[in-house]
Amino acid sequence: MPKRFYMTDKRIVLTATGSEEEAHKIGRTLIERRLAACVNIVPQAKSIYRWYGEIEEAQEWLLLIKTSAEKFSSVRDTIRQLHSYDLPECVAINIEDGSPEYLHWIADSIK
Repeated sequence: MPKRFYMTDKRIVLTATGSEEEAHKIGRTLIERRLAACVNIVPQAKSIYRWYGEIEEAQEWLLLIKTSAEKFSSVRDTIRQLHSYDLPECVAINIEDGSPEYLHWIADSIK
């Protein structure tokens, strides 16, 4: 029998910061405000991007933020409020499926 996939209302939001301190501040604030169940901080990601027509490279700290569709706009607003970048990354990826226990934990953590 083929595996049945279903959409959830859970999201992984990505953003990157220029320092560990900023990553920690954003992550901790999201947890304290119950906007995210968990924020993973991946240190020293190497980013290459185009900015004002020039190719740039930077060391960044990548945040993987577990939240829900309902909380996304508040997560986005909090990132914008706390972030030092002129244009901070903030994209949401739908979680299509996952372990029911983990998805339930996310929901409970952001109530």
